[in-house]
Amino acid sequence: MTTDDLVEIQQLLARYAVTITRGDIDGLLAVFTPDGTYSAFGDTYPLAEFPALVAAAPKGLFLTGTPVVEPSDENSATGTQPLCFVDHATHDLRIGYYNDTYVRTADGWRLRTRAMTFIRRSGTHDSGRPHAFDRPTV
Repeated sequence: MTTDDLVEIQQLLARYAVTITRGDIDGLLAVFTPDGTYSAFGDTYPLAEFPALVAAAPKGLFLTGTPVVEPSDENSATGTQPLCFVDHATHDLRIGYYNDTYVRTADGWRLRTRAMTFIRRSGTHDSGRPHAFDRPTV
């Protein structure tokens, strides 16, 4: 993995934080592979469910730190990125980190999976309580 690859992954993750903060769903979807998933709140959500999931979530600032990226091979990697979410209405904080997988595609590096781990006041690290988001029944 080259320095250019690391910079591209960092920019990809910056786009994730900026697009979700701005409510730009199309921009958010573009940072994932078509089979991409997001895991939190006791479940894993496919890309098709992102718009409804984001609409149901609190709004605010997604402040992310520099990721640690571990190359798997020249076309894939894993990583961990710290997160501090600030709710826009209350300024309450949620802190934790993302565990990611990245894949090089024809369009550049993309997230394949992103899994949230919350850090609680007790010091416990967990994926969160089941979300109130109502998933469509198929």
